[in-house]
Amino acid sequence: MSGKRRKRKEAKRQARAIVFAALGDETRLLLVSRLGAGEPASIAQLTEGSSLTRQAVTKHLRVLQSAGVVHCRRQGRESLFTLDPEPLNALHDYLDRVSRRWDESLARLKAFVED
Repeated sequence: MSGKRRKRKEAKRQARAIVFAALGDETRLLLVSRLGAGEPASIAQLTEGSSLTRQAVTKHLRVLQSAGVVHCRRQGRESLFTLDPEPLNALHDYLDRVSRRWDESLARLKAFVED
């Protein structure tokens, strides 16, 4: 494997790890779920109906932003946050590939055991 290809693969692994880490928190998963409705939301809207403080939501949104899962844009005095599905789609594709490999390995094991 060439050096460039190896570096590209390593960069993809690191990007996936960052997204997995960002999603590894219950509060951040809640925020992703709320933003998944598709409409931009302010911090006030994201804290509505929960016991979370604005400071806590801001902290979690920063983690999601640094992972590329959430984007922010200013509208007047408010910051509006939107979900970027691309990093989540990339994880979905990755998990599908891993799942297929396991399915293939288990099928080979089953065939070996049954013979």
